[in-house]
Amino acid sequence: MARLRRLDLAGIPQHVIQRGNNRQACFFGDEDRHCYLNKLREASGKYDVAIHAYVLMTNHVHLLVTPGEE
Repeated sequence: MARLRRLDLAGIPQHVIQRGNNRQACFFGDEDRHCYLNKLREASGKYDVAIHAYVLMTNHVHLLVTPGEE
């Protein structure tokens, strides 16, 4: 069963977790992490999402973000 849609409440901080499929690795080196952060920066500007904090683990990512609009 698919997860329920996330509430998109403007101005409310959200803790977002992204995991690798079956706990597989998402990042294999610093180059992967740099690429992810660059894409994250681009997406945050495009979609008006403030990124307050992030943690890049080998097989998952934690983000503390606040959307600017619904």
